[in-house]
Amino acid sequence: MAVIGDRIGHRSETVRRANLSAIVGELHLHGPLSRSELGTRTGLTRSAVRGLIGELVAGGLAAEERSAPLGIPGRPSPLVRPRSESAVALAFEISVDSLAMAVVGFGGAVHHRSRVDRPRAHLSLEAIIGDLVDLAARQVASLRGSPALVGVGVAVAGIVRRGDGMVRLAPNLGWRDEPLAAVLAEALNLDVPVLVANEADMAGLAENRRGAAAGADSVLHVTGEVGVGGVFLVGGRPFSGSAGYAGEVGHMPVHPAGARCGCGSLGCWETEVGERAMLTRSGQPPDGGREAVSAVIAAARRGDAQAVAAIDEVGTWLGIGLAGLVNVYNPAMVVLGGLFQRIHPLVADRIARVLDERALRPSRDAVVIVPGLLGVDAPLLGAAELALEPLLVNPADRLSRVAKPALRTA
Repeated sequence: MAVIGDRIGHRSETVRRANLSAIVGELHLHGPLSRSELGTRTGLTRSAVRGLIGELVAGGLAAEERSAPLGIPGRPSPLVRPRSESAVALAFEISVDSLAMAVVGFGGAVHHRSRVDRPRAHLSLEAIIGDLVDLAARQVASLRGSPALVGVGVAVAGIVRRGDGMVRLAPNLGWRDEPLAAVLAEALNLDVPVLVANEADMAGLAENRRGAAAGADSVLHVTGEVGVGGVFLVGGRPFSGSAGYAGEVGHMPVHPAGARCGCGSLGCWETEVGERAMLTRSGQPPDGGREAVSAVIAAARRGDAQAVAAIDEVGTWLGIGLAGLVNVYNPAMVVLGGLFQRIHPLVADRIARVLDERALRPSRDAVVIVPGLLGVDAPLLGAAELALEPLLVNPADRLSRVAKPALRTA
């Protein structure tokens, strides 16, 4: 980059890299697109698009095919398709009651996905890592040494330090200062980066790219199960704070006389809207798990008075917390995931009434509240997006190192 006075000029190579990133990003998020569509979306000239697509095809990241005739004069613009097998991510999720893994390709295609239940107990980092390695054994063997593997992404139910993947605190897992990224990288023995992030952040990223908030510019995602987390995304980028700890909305103090939270504080939002709170209010054991939660939701749908009252109370506290978040962040959309996605039809009216009472009118008028679309796999798919991000940001680097990679199937 050349600097003259206070003006900055960009070298042609810098411009090429940025333009390649723009093309790759569109293909990743939107799938097959014609050359003309890519030109419209990126603002690049036809000749620039043609040249960049040529590089991606030669490097194995994309393929071109004839478009179907449109019934109008002229030759239809060639269709450019992302080759999902050419670049893949290995994704993991560590939740309170399950472990999951997936192999996800460029363009979002899911090549493999597995999930297993785990006991709701405080297991050591080494025990969890061992279970993850077992769960992904066939896929890891298939991908070891493959130039198609871009990276490993992990979504974990805990507060993660940006940069080194250290889990500073995961109260529902019983972890404190656990070097998750380093230990998993050693166990997998794959020559790619291992990136770790909070599961709520990753769920929000996935919903913003491929779910209920696809394409939205200002999104607040709030998800809940045993714990409660959230993320605010602007222009598709999560706001993560100075060290990566932003978004711990479950630990907002909302009830001065509230219950003790797993984090050690009193009156956290999580203690009013989390799974345990709903189960306790409905007369179920607080650690009843997914089956008990499903039973309460089913009972509420049948009109059971205690179940309806329990979920309605959750809806009230959801509205109280969301009113504060809407006032602070002024999002265009709030997406509810996890437990909140499941109970949304039962609490939507209650949340709306509380927001009407408590949120600032300009911010309230600007926001819509919607359930997520990706369900239980949202954090896992977000972890894959995290691992694929280096490819999206700098595809030129991959093109310079890889001729035509191919994914070996298990």
